[in-house]
Order: sequence, then structure tokens, then C-alpha cells
Amino acid sequence: MSSTSVVVRELGLCEYETTLVSMQAFTNGRKKDTRDEIWLLQHPPVFTRGVSCRQLPNRLLPSTMKVVDSDRGGQMTYHGPGQLVVYLLLDLRRRQLGVRSFVSLLETAIIDALGHHGLKADRRPEAPGVYVGEAKIAALGLRVRSGCCYHGMSLNIDLDLTPFSWIDPCGYAGLTVTSVVEQGVTTSIESIQLSVLRELQSGLGFPTMMKSKEIPRQVA
Repeated sequence: MSSTSVVVRELGLCEYETTLVSMQAFTNGRKKDTRDEIWLLQHPPVFTRGVSCRQLPNRLLPSTMKVVDSDRGGQMTYHGPGQLVVYLLLDLRRRQLGVRSFVSLLETAIIDALGHHGLKADRRPEAPGVYVGEAKIAALGLRVRSGCCYHGMSLNIDLDLTPFSWIDPCGYAGLTVTSVVEQGVTTSIESIQLSVLRELQSGLGFPTMMKSKEIPRQVA
């Protein structure tokens, strides 16, 4: 199968730290002909901080909720069940994609996917991500190493948004965060996931997909 093909892994609910280590190991072990991968999953409740973030939540957290330092770009965000997380482990050089054009491609994929479900969203040039009106519905954060990227984007579908009020989401004080369900759209995370995947396939131009429900064996 061509290296332009993509392996899509539907991983369910995964601990953030385990997934981070797996992404790093996959990227470190890449070869020139390694197939690109897209990982679709959700995380248990967790705050993650990007490489330049020094922020902490503004209240005492429940004992079940962690703050994890990550190696992605960006500031602090929240992940939890009901949020679709899409990790893209791609060779950007092989696909002749610069970082800015890739970020724009990801934003477009989310905007178009939401449009299929009757939700109008857009982007802001000064603040990466996807917005519905003034409220942020999807966040992006990447790491690029030797022309290959990992991490990706998170889309709020049907989750408790309260933890976002305990931080400055993505470093913006007072930023409102929303979800697909809060916007009055009734749909499943699986349906949104399929729409996002189709838009990514169109935007990235990969002809075929191999599907799996497991972390790559060599990095598990």
C-alpha cells in the first residue's frame, strides 16, 4: 500500500499520558516509507499544558482530574468524555504541507464537517481554532519534528464545559467555550467523527484508509 495511504485508529477512551508516549514513540520510530496515521479518541477528564504554558487552574481540582505537561504548541486546554480528539501523525514534508497551510486545512475540515450537521462555524486569523459566533468549539495544538507532526485537534461535541471556566482556555482570559450539543444540534460523536474523517480525507488527498482499533503494536 502506498505511503500516501493513511491508517485510521479508532481508539475509544484513552489516558492522555499513555497516548502522548505512544505518539512520541511512533514519531521517533518513523522511516521514510512509514504510513501516516490518524488517531480518533476521547480522553478521561484532564487539563493539558503546551510547551510555553505556565498557567494553572484557578481552583482546587477533584482528585480524579490531572494537569499534564505536554510537548505540543499552545497553552492550556481541557479534554473530557464527549469531546472528539483527532491526532494526526503525518509526514508533512512528504505531503508538501507547511505548518500554516496544514493548520488552515484542519480548521476547514472541522468547519465543513460541522456544516454537514447544520452548524455554521468559522475561523479567526489571530486565534487558531474554530468558533461558533464568539465561542470556541474546537482547539488545535501541534508538534512538528523533522518534518513530521503529531498531536492535532479537539472538537467539543457533548461534554461538561464547566472545567473550561477554571482556566483561560488556550491562553485567552474570558474566552467562551461551546459544544455541538449546546448549539442545539442533536447528533452522535460517531456521526461527527465520520464527517471529520471524510473532510480530512478530502483535504489531505489520501486515497485509501486502513482501519484499526489498536495502538500500533511497536509503540503500545
